[in-house]
Amino acid sequence: MPTFLFDQTIFGPVISRRLGISLGINLLPNDSKLCSFNCIYCECGWNPEKGSVKPILPTQLEVKSILRGKLLEMKNEGKLPDVITFAGNGEPTIHPHFAAIIDDTILIRDEICPQARIAVLSNSTMLHKAKVVEALKKVDDNILKLDSGISETIRVLDQPVGRFNLEKVVQNLKQFNGSQIIQTMFIRGTFEGTKIDNTTEFELVAWIALLREIRPKSVTIYTIARDTPANNLFKVPTDELETIADRVREETGLEVQVSG
Repeated sequence: MPTFLFDQTIFGPVISRRLGISLGINLLPNDSKLCSFNCIYCECGWNPEKGSVKPILPTQLEVKSILRGKLLEMKNEGKLPDVITFAGNGEPTIHPHFAAIIDDTILIRDEICPQARIAVLSNSTMLHKAKVVEALKKVDDNILKLDSGISETIRVLDQPVGRFNLEKVVQNLKQFNGSQIIQTMFIRGTFEGTKIDNTTEFELVAWIALLREIRPKSVTIYTIARDTPANNLFKVPTDELETIADRVREETGLEVQVSG
């Protein structure tokens, strides 16, 4: 199915289902995806074949300059964002200067729009890097992916590039001591002959057990809203998401947000 890429380093503002008026920052290439996952539901499509594209990332100085200019423009228009969100065409924490860019962004935010939050949408695969962890601890909304409590399900849904160890990811997620937000995509369908449904009792028991262990600040659950690169994938109805949310609240005491 058709998918799309963000063709600018700073994009938007857009209306986010979860975050409000969001000004996006894409630290990845503007013409291709670059990610440590190759999720079958990703709105940016598939990762390019290895070696087929030479990724060109924006420099730290370019991000700083473009962001400052855009925020000053929005301030002059009286339309400052609710949140500055690191997202874009893949995994933002892959950028070699991610930590320094976060520091720049905090300084610019504090100068021009101190009421705005800073959010990072991450797939949790770079949390073995101390600089990435320390940078994420500085942002307001540190949103980290955990799509299942079952390794095999993550391998189907998220298609990790290279080695993946769920136990290590969970240990890394615990480094934030309750300051992180766990984000989970619920989905149904089939992929390459494999049935997919991470809303089953088996799945939910394993996932909720990890939430108890991680103890995040809150949990966000959602389902697909745009085209996906894989066919035969389907939304989970909002009422079912609400039922899952109620169960998490009851069994863990955690705050849960539903984005249908």
